Amino acid sequence: MSTNDHSQSIMRKKPIDAPGDESQGSKLFKSLGLWQLTAIGVGGIIGVGIFSLAGLVAHGSDTSAAVGPGVLFSFLIAGLASAAAALSYAEFAGMIPRAGSAYTYGYVALGEIIGWFIGWDLLLEYVAIVAVVAIGISGYFDAALSGIGIHMPAWMTSTADEGKGGVINLPAIVVCLLVTFILSRGTKAFGRFELVAVAIKVVLILFIIGLGVFYIDTANYNPFLPNGFGPVFAGAATVFFAVFGYDAMSTAAEEAKDGKKHMPKAIILSLVIAMLLYVAATLVLTGMQNYTEIDPTAGFASAFSSVGLPVIATIIAVFAVLSILTVMLTFLLGVTRVWFSMSRDGLLPGWFAKTDRRGVPQRVTWIAGAAAAVLAGILPIKQVADLTNIGILAAFVVVCVAVIVFRRTKPDAPRTFRLPWMPVVPAFGVLASGFLILQLHWETWLRFGIWLVIGLIIYFAYGRRHSLMNPDSPRHQVNQRS
Repeated sequence: MSTNDHSQSIMRKKPIDAPGDESQGSKLFKSLGLWQLTAIGVGGIIGVGIFSLAGLVAHGSDTSAAVGPGVLFSFLIAGLASAAAALSYAEFAGMIPRAGSAYTYGYVALGEIIGWFIGWDLLLEYVAIVAVVAIGISGYFDAALSGIGIHMPAWMTSTADEGKGGVINLPAIVVCLLVTFILSRGTKAFGRFELVAVAIKVVLILFIIGLGVFYIDTANYNPFLPNGFGPVFAGAATVFFAVFGYDAMSTAAEEAKDGKKHMPKAIILSLVIAMLLYVAATLVLTGMQNYTEIDPTAGFASAFSSVGLPVIATIIAVFAVLSILTVMLTFLLGVTRVWFSMSRDGLLPGWFAKTDRRGVPQRVTWIAGAAAAVLAGILPIKQVADLTNIGILAAFVVVCVAVIVFRRTKPDAPRTFRLPWMPVVPAFGVLASGFLILQLHWETWLRFGIWLVIGLIIYFAYGRRHSLMNPDSPRHQVNQRS
């Protein structure tokens, strides 16, 4: 094969209307409406960001300076960068209502190797997100039990790296397996659960804000930026984890009743709702308790305890566990649908793309859930959060570039939503996401690089040859015989 042919083979693009291989039980069912999609998006965005990461960034850690009340700016910066990407996702979602989200968009607009890169990236990032949220739930679960006088042994509630005498985070492992079971019951059942759970979550946050505002001590806002503005950007890179979720929701586009119409609306609605709640919640949190005293793993529980409301703190801890579950569900849905799409397209073995009678890819669901459980059980929250952010930021860069390219290469493609101020908005998304990536620690870059190298080996050893875009793919022969 010549160099040119080789280049064409790895840059081949998936047609916008390509259905994929839906033979032999590899088909998803359409069962999600607008409000269920919006609930999945809000469920993915709001959770650990408010209940864990806000306190972590405000308080600071061994490797990151305290941001203090300025954590508000960290959320706004991350939200602004996320908004540019959200609009790019919305345009693609209106054109290509297929499972896979950024993987599918990159494949269609930029070529197979880019699609592989972002799909392989998302497999790790989404699993890591499920793990970091499970760690956050574990902190609130421990706080809830402590509020009623039950104290779990340190060895089973934290990892060795946290310096608390822990060995394994058992509650985090259990909750990973629980959400895997919920998702395995089918998209229709999952959508109903998500809608109810997100409603409870929003009511809880409004209750926290409404009650907490009466206990704000303005002295806690001074100094607003204890270490200057510099740590705000590093904080934005960490809390960026808290301002996406619509991307994972968009992986379910193929299961939407009217994906072209509802997906763009759901993406924008979910981000707007989330940012309004984040701004109010961070102001209340840092106003109720001095940033130096905030518990980095259970911020609001510690804030209400500090003002003499331990019963409210316990209630918050209990309901926080339920509300954060929705984040795990959204991103576990995301990783399974990306994995399913890559397998259905031939880039990974078709064995992973098999679905059951409910239209659920059970194999990838349980494998991803087990992998998240392992990560949650052995790694501290900061390491996992940074690992997720570098991958999602990379995905945002690809989607923002892809939407610019696709406007030029396919200007007449039907779009139910057109991103405004093209190409300024997606270009800003590229620059903002790239800037936030540079704020992350070098060790995060190293782990990310190792994962991508492993992915490239798998692609050239298997994916390039078996891709359905390859006329000589062995998968075509299998499908013809079946």
